Amino acid sequence: MAIERFEDIEAWRAARKLASSVYAVSRRADLDKDFGLKDQLKRAAASVMANIAEGFDSRSDHEFVRFLSYAYRSASELQSHLYIALDQGYLSETQFNQLYGETVEVKKLINGFIRYLKQKPARPAAPAAWVANHGPATTDYAPRTTDNAPWTTDNAPWTEEADRAHSHP
Repeated sequence: MAIERFEDIEAWRAARKLASSVYAVSRRADLDKDFGLKDQLKRAAASVMANIAEGFDSRSDHEFVRFLSYAYRSASELQSHLYIALDQGYLSETQFNQLYGETVEVKKLINGFIRYLKQKPARPAAPAAWVANHGPATTDYAPRTTDNAPWTTDNAPWTEEADRAHSHP
């Protein structure tokens, strides 16, 4: 399946589910006593999905990997906060295991996506002349919606010939 928007990324969808689970648990009355921890749990969970989304709109695979790494670390932060919530009696062992397990799954998906992006061939940057006439290029995992971006419909690198073939008269 082609990834055309961040919502298509499996890791983002899993992070969204995780955030929903964390928010549901954070509504418990006893966690209200510890506003700082409650806030940190919610922020870390939201940060996982936000960094995946933000990285998706970056200009290179290298930058996308950087944001995915932030998302991975936010998931680790969430796991650490879950231990505090467990130790303070805000979470049952069952709730802890469920949330911790969801976080492990999200981290696996993020890590797999990082490995994929690091292994795939880098896409060449568009020449300055093309950018001047058409705007900045996006990567193949974020296709443009305009009809004049030849490298978003296939994996062929940019060439002057392809640019002429796709230019408007």
